[in-house]
Amino acid sequence: MKKYQVISILVSIGLSFVIVSSMSAEEMTNHNSSSKGFQSIEQPIALKMAIAVGGLSLMVAQLWWFLGSKPKSQQAKVNEGIQEVTITVDGGYVPSLVTVKRGQPVRLQFDRRDPSSCLEKVLFPDFHIAQDLVLNQTTLVEFTPQTVGMFQFSCGMGMFHGAITVED
Repeated sequence: MKKYQVISILVSIGLSFVIVSSMSAEEMTNHNSSSKGFQSIEQPIALKMAIAVGGLSLMVAQLWWFLGSKPKSQQAKVNEGIQEVTITVDGGYVPSLVTVKRGQPVRLQFDRRDPSSCLEKVLFPDFHIAQDLVLNQTTLVEFTPQTVGMFQFSCGMGMFHGAITVED
């Protein structure tokens, strides 16, 4: 997934430079003199710089969002022998990374607040679980992990993701 994100960011940066550099000021002047529909407009250098700085800051923000920000994680708390975590479903899963112990029952409490149809269902393919999430209610998902590893879960459309890390 990160490889895809890096490639898409690099492609967007490359396209930005191609678009900006495809027509130099000289080409625009020559092009506009032959066409009566358009006239060359001189823009102040401060405006050009502000647009360039704004575009670069948006690219940096995109890089930070997809590559720099870490997913929120939480260790499950044991309550009467059951590992419990509440996951808020609102534009994604918070926390999106849950750490549990192998061989102990897990109870995930999904509190769905987002009315998006994409988040109506949560899928745990490795545990063969597909659970509908009722809006503005808490839905329980229970299982007992038997193997160590990282197990993905997602919404019904596969757009929002989270993971369960199982440790010894």
